[in-house]
Amino acid sequence: MSLEQAEGAVRAVVVYDGRLLLVPEGDGWALPSGTPEPAESAQATAARAVYELTGYLVDGTEPLEPRDAAGETAVVCQLLSGSPSDGGRFAPEQVRWAPMEETAGTPLPTSVRTYLRGHTPV
Repeated sequence: MSLEQAEGAVRAVVVYDGRLLLVPEGDGWALPSGTPEPAESAQATAARAVYELTGYLVDGTEPLEPRDAAGETAVVCQLLSGSPSDGGRFAPEQVRWAPMEETAGTPLPTSVRTYLRGHTPV
């Protein structure tokens, strides 16, 4: 596992019980994402972004390769809390735990689609 400083946006891939964590973005849904702070690894950025947006605690464990064409990194995260804490940008009813079969229309990086196929057909 590499803990190099992240560059570009970092998207968090949080899968729990066959469902993918999504947050509102524009007129649809997207993976939680954030921009790295100075000297912050992609794993730390993903964990921070999920917490700040949703209140869920996660552990950013593994960056997915390759990075997408826009230079974004996706990081697999393990869920550490069963329910969100207060203070996330989105209230619990504003986030979505989407069953894998319902993510087909969600714009996801190719590396994320490949990863999800290894868990449940998408």
